[in-house]
Amino acid sequence: MKYDTVIVEKNDNKIGVITLNRPKALNTFNTPLSVELYDALTALDTDDDVRVILIKGAGRAFCAGIDVKELEGKSALDYQRWIDGMERPLHAIAKLSKPVIAQHHGVAAANGMGLVASADLVISADTARMGLTAINVGLNCVGPVIPVSKCIGRKRALELLFSGRLVDAEEARDMGLVNRIVPEAELEAEAMTWAESFAKKSPVALQIAKTAFYTSEDMDYDRQFAFMNEAFARLCTTEDAKEGVSAFFEKREPDWKLN
Repeated sequence: MKYDTVIVEKNDNKIGVITLNRPKALNTFNTPLSVELYDALTALDTDDDVRVILIKGAGRAFCAGIDVKELEGKSALDYQRWIDGMERPLHAIAKLSKPVIAQHHGVAAANGMGLVASADLVISADTARMGLTAINVGLNCVGPVIPVSKCIGRKRALELLFSGRLVDAEEARDMGLVNRIVPEAELEAEAMTWAESFAKKSPVALQIAKTAFYTSEDMDYDRQFAFMNEAFARLCTTEDAKEGVSAFFEKREPDWKLN
Protein backbone atom coordinates (compact mmCIF):
# COMPACT_ATOMS: atom_id res chain seq x y z
CA MET A 1 0.00 0.00 0.00
CA LYS A 2 1.27 3.48 -0.87
CA TYR A 3 1.21 5.83 2.11
CA ASP A 4 0.52 9.57 2.04
CA THR A 5 -0.13 10.36 5.71
CA VAL A 6 2.37 8.04 7.39
CA ILE A 7 6.02 7.22 6.69
CA VAL A 8 7.15 3.63 7.20
CA GLU A 9 10.84 2.77 7.58
CA LYS A 10 12.88 -0.23 8.72
CA ASN A 11 16.46 -0.36 9.97
CA ASP A 12 19.08 -3.10 10.12
CA ASN A 13 18.40 -3.65 13.83
CA LYS A 14 14.89 -5.03 13.25
CA ILE A 15 12.98 -1.84 14.13
CA GLY A 16 9.98 -0.77 12.08
CA VAL A 17 9.23 2.95 12.44
CA ILE A 18 5.86 4.54 11.66
CA THR A 19 5.84 8.33 11.54
CA LEU A 20 2.49 10.12 11.58
CA ASN A 21 3.06 12.61 8.79
CA ARG A 22 0.48 15.38 8.87
CA PRO A 23 2.66 17.94 10.67
CA LYS A 24 0.73 21.01 9.50
CA ALA A 25 -2.41 19.47 11.04
CA LEU A 26 -0.49 18.37 14.17
CA ASN A 27 -0.80 14.76 12.95
CA THR A 28 -4.51 14.68 13.69
CA PHE A 29 -6.38 11.58 12.62
CA ASN A 30 -8.41 11.80 9.44
CA THR A 31 -9.78 8.90 7.43
CA PRO A 32 -6.64 8.40 5.27
CA LEU A 33 -4.33 8.45 8.30
CA SER A 34 -6.44 5.97 10.27
CA VAL A 35 -6.56 3.59 7.29
CA GLU A 36 -2.84 3.92 6.57
CA LEU A 37 -1.77 3.62 10.21
CA TYR A 38 -3.78 0.43 10.63
CA ASP A 39 -2.32 -1.01 7.44
CA ALA A 40 1.23 -0.05 8.43
CA LEU A 41 0.87 -1.63 11.87
CA THR A 42 -0.50 -4.90 10.53
CA ALA A 43 2.06 -5.02 7.70
CA LEU A 44 5.02 -4.56 10.06
CA ASP A 45 3.57 -7.14 12.43
CA THR A 46 3.86 -9.80 9.71
CA ASP A 47 7.28 -8.64 8.45
CA ASP A 48 10.06 -11.05 9.46
CA ASP A 49 12.59 -8.20 9.22
CA VAL A 50 10.85 -6.36 12.08
CA ARG A 51 10.78 -7.32 15.76
CA VAL A 52 9.69 -4.05 17.40
CA ILE A 53 7.45 -1.24 16.10
CA LEU A 54 8.05 2.41 17.02
CA ILE A 55 5.38 5.09 16.45
CA LYS A 56 6.21 8.79 16.43
CA GLY A 57 4.91 12.06 15.00
CA ALA A 58 6.42 14.51 12.52
CA GLY A 59 6.69 18.18 13.41
CA ARG A 60 5.90 19.72 16.79
CA ALA A 61 3.25 17.30 18.07
CA PHE A 62 2.81 13.57 18.44
CA CYS A 63 -0.91 13.70 17.57
CA ALA A 64 -3.49 16.34 18.49
CA GLY A 65 -6.52 14.08 18.18
CA ILE A 66 -9.06 13.84 15.36
CA ASP A 67 -9.36 16.35 12.52
CA VAL A 68 -12.62 18.17 13.24
CA LYS A 69 -12.93 19.07 9.54
CA GLU A 70 -14.37 15.58 9.04
CA LEU A 71 -17.14 16.10 11.61
CA GLU A 72 -19.84 17.78 9.56
CA GLY A 73 -22.70 16.31 7.56
CA LYS A 74 -22.99 12.76 8.85
CA SER A 75 -25.89 10.70 10.14
CA ALA A 76 -25.64 8.92 13.49
CA LEU A 77 -24.79 5.66 11.69
CA ASP A 78 -22.16 7.44 9.60
CA TYR A 79 -20.62 8.92 12.74
CA GLN A 80 -20.44 5.49 14.35
CA ARG A 81 -18.70 3.97 11.32
CA TRP A 82 -16.39 6.96 11.10
CA ILE A 83 -15.30 6.88 14.75
CA ASP A 84 -14.85 3.10 14.56
CA GLY A 85 -12.33 3.79 11.79
CA MET A 86 -10.54 6.47 13.82
CA GLU A 87 -10.08 4.08 16.72
CA ARG A 88 -9.28 0.95 14.73
CA PRO A 89 -5.47 1.43 14.99
CA LEU A 90 -5.75 1.89 18.77
CA HIS A 91 -7.72 -1.31 19.15
CA ALA A 92 -5.35 -3.18 16.84
CA ILE A 93 -2.17 -2.66 18.86
CA ALA A 94 -3.07 -5.13 21.62
CA LYS A 95 -3.83 -7.73 18.94
CA LEU A 96 -0.44 -7.40 17.25
CA SER A 97 2.17 -9.97 18.19
CA LYS A 98 5.11 -7.54 18.27
CA PRO A 99 5.84 -4.86 20.89
CA VAL A 100 4.74 -1.34 19.98
CA ILE A 101 6.50 1.68 21.51
CA ALA A 102 5.12 5.23 21.36
CA GLN A 103 7.76 7.96 21.07
CA HIS A 104 5.84 10.88 22.57
CA HIS A 105 6.79 14.50 22.07
CA GLY A 106 4.78 17.70 22.06
CA VAL A 107 1.09 17.13 22.62
CA ALA A 108 -0.85 13.86 22.49
CA ALA A 109 -4.50 14.88 22.77
CA ALA A 110 -7.79 12.97 22.54
CA ASN A 111 -7.26 10.15 20.04
CA GLY A 112 -3.54 10.95 20.19
CA MET A 113 -3.54 10.22 23.92
CA GLY A 114 -5.51 7.08 23.17
CA LEU A 115 -2.78 6.02 20.76
CA VAL A 116 -0.10 6.63 23.40
CA ALA A 117 -2.09 4.69 26.00
CA SER A 118 -2.70 1.85 23.54
CA ALA A 119 1.01 1.37 22.90
CA ASP A 120 2.69 -1.39 24.87
CA LEU A 121 5.41 0.98 26.09
CA VAL A 122 5.85 4.77 26.06
CA ILE A 123 8.91 6.99 26.10
CA SER A 124 8.18 10.71 26.49
CA ALA A 125 10.13 13.91 26.13
CA ASP A 126 10.36 15.89 29.36
CA THR A 127 8.39 18.68 27.67
CA ALA A 128 5.57 16.44 26.40
CA ARG A 129 1.93 16.65 27.49
CA MET A 130 -1.22 14.59 26.98
CA GLY A 131 -4.92 14.82 27.70
CA LEU A 132 -8.45 13.72 26.82
CA THR A 133 -9.34 17.17 25.52
CA ALA A 134 -12.50 16.62 23.43
CA ILE A 135 -14.77 17.73 26.31
CA ASN A 136 -13.41 21.24 25.78
CA VAL A 137 -15.17 21.49 22.40
CA GLY A 138 -18.41 19.84 23.46
CA LEU A 139 -17.44 16.29 22.51
CA ASN A 140 -15.88 13.49 24.53
CA CYS A 141 -13.09 10.90 24.43
CA VAL A 142 -15.08 7.83 25.42
CA GLY A 143 -13.09 5.74 22.93
CA PRO A 144 -9.57 6.85 23.91
CA VAL A 145 -10.46 6.66 27.60
CA ILE A 146 -10.70 2.88 27.29
CA PRO A 147 -6.92 2.28 26.90
CA VAL A 148 -6.25 5.19 29.26
CA SER A 149 -8.37 3.57 31.98
CA LYS A 150 -6.54 0.26 31.47
CA CYS A 151 -3.34 2.12 32.39
CA ILE A 152 -4.51 4.33 35.25
CA GLY A 153 -7.82 3.03 36.62
CA ARG A 154 -11.37 4.35 36.72
CA LYS A 155 -11.10 7.39 39.01
CA ARG A 156 -8.14 9.03 37.32
CA ALA A 157 -9.44 8.19 33.85
CA LEU A 158 -12.81 9.79 34.60
CA GLU A 159 -11.09 12.89 35.95
CA LEU A 160 -9.18 13.28 32.68
CA LEU A 161 -12.31 12.51 30.64
CA PHE A 162 -14.42 15.09 32.47
CA SER A 163 -11.81 17.86 32.82
CA GLY A 164 -10.08 17.77 29.43
CA ARG A 165 -6.87 18.99 31.04
CA LEU A 166 -3.38 18.27 29.75
CA VAL A 167 -0.97 16.52 32.08
CA ASP A 168 2.79 16.81 31.79
CA ALA A 169 5.15 13.89 31.31
CA GLU A 170 5.97 13.58 35.01
CA GLU A 171 2.33 13.36 36.05
CA ALA A 172 1.61 10.95 33.20
CA ARG A 173 4.42 8.70 34.42
CA ASP A 174 3.13 8.88 37.99
CA MET A 175 -0.27 7.77 36.69
CA GLY A 176 1.19 4.82 34.81
CA LEU A 177 0.85 6.18 31.27
CA VAL A 178 4.57 6.61 30.58
CA ASN A 179 7.50 4.26 31.16
CA ARG A 180 10.44 6.58 30.60
CA ILE A 181 11.06 10.34 30.38
CA VAL A 182 14.13 11.75 28.64
CA PRO A 183 15.25 15.26 27.64
CA GLU A 184 13.53 16.33 24.45
CA ALA A 185 16.84 16.66 22.60
CA GLU A 186 17.64 13.03 23.38
CA LEU A 187 14.22 11.54 22.64
CA GLU A 188 14.93 10.30 19.11
CA ALA A 189 18.16 8.52 20.03
CA GLU A 190 16.89 7.15 23.36
CA ALA A 191 13.69 5.80 21.83
CA MET A 192 15.62 3.95 19.14
CA THR A 193 18.15 2.57 21.61
CA TRP A 194 15.32 1.36 23.83
CA ALA A 195 13.49 -0.27 20.91
CA GLU A 196 16.68 -1.98 19.77
CA SER A 197 17.23 -3.40 23.26
CA PHE A 198 13.94 -5.30 22.94
CA ALA A 199 14.72 -6.37 19.38
CA LYS A 200 17.75 -8.24 20.75
CA LYS A 201 15.48 -10.52 22.77
CA SER A 202 14.04 -13.76 21.45
CA PRO A 203 11.30 -12.74 19.01
CA VAL A 204 9.19 -15.77 19.80
CA ALA A 205 9.50 -15.14 23.55
CA LEU A 206 8.51 -11.49 23.09
CA GLN A 207 5.53 -12.39 20.93
CA ILE A 208 4.24 -15.10 23.25
CA ALA A 209 4.71 -12.78 26.23
CA LYS A 210 2.68 -10.02 24.60
CA THR A 211 -0.14 -12.11 23.18
CA ALA A 212 -0.50 -14.14 26.38
CA PHE A 213 -0.57 -11.00 28.52
CA TYR A 214 -3.37 -9.32 26.57
CA THR A 215 -5.36 -12.52 26.08
CA SER A 216 -5.31 -13.29 29.82
CA GLU A 217 -5.75 -9.72 31.04
CA ASP A 218 -9.49 -9.93 31.79
CA MET A 219 -9.62 -13.57 32.89
CA ASP A 220 -10.34 -14.49 36.48
CA TYR A 221 -7.31 -15.07 38.71
CA ASP A 222 -7.12 -18.87 38.58
CA ARG A 223 -7.81 -19.08 34.86
CA GLN A 224 -5.19 -16.41 34.18
CA PHE A 225 -2.50 -18.47 35.92
CA ALA A 226 -3.54 -21.59 34.01
CA PHE A 227 -3.46 -19.77 30.69
CA MET A 228 -0.09 -18.14 31.33
CA ASN A 229 1.42 -21.44 32.45
CA GLU A 230 0.20 -23.08 29.26
CA ALA A 231 1.83 -20.25 27.26
CA PHE A 232 5.08 -20.79 29.18
CA ALA A 233 4.95 -24.52 28.46
CA ARG A 234 4.56 -23.80 24.74
CA LEU A 235 7.51 -21.42 24.86
CA CYS A 236 9.68 -24.10 26.49
CA THR A 237 9.27 -26.30 23.40
CA THR A 238 10.66 -23.69 20.97
CA GLU A 239 14.13 -23.60 19.47
CA ASP A 240 14.67 -20.14 20.98
CA ALA A 241 14.17 -21.50 24.51
CA LYS A 242 16.71 -24.24 23.92
CA GLU A 243 19.11 -21.79 22.28
CA GLY A 244 18.74 -19.24 25.07
CA VAL A 245 19.53 -21.73 27.82
CA SER A 246 22.49 -23.14 25.86
CA ALA A 247 23.88 -19.66 25.24
CA PHE A 248 23.54 -18.82 28.94
CA PHE A 249 25.59 -21.84 30.01
CA GLU A 250 28.10 -21.39 27.19
CA LYS A 251 28.49 -17.66 28.00
CA ARG A 252 27.81 -16.48 24.45
CA GLU A 253 25.23 -14.35 22.64
CA PRO A 254 22.18 -16.35 21.54
CA ASP A 255 21.33 -16.86 17.87
CA TRP A 256 17.55 -16.41 17.88
CA LYS A 257 15.29 -18.14 15.38
CA LEU A 258 11.85 -17.13 14.15
CA ASN A 259 9.87 -20.24 15.14
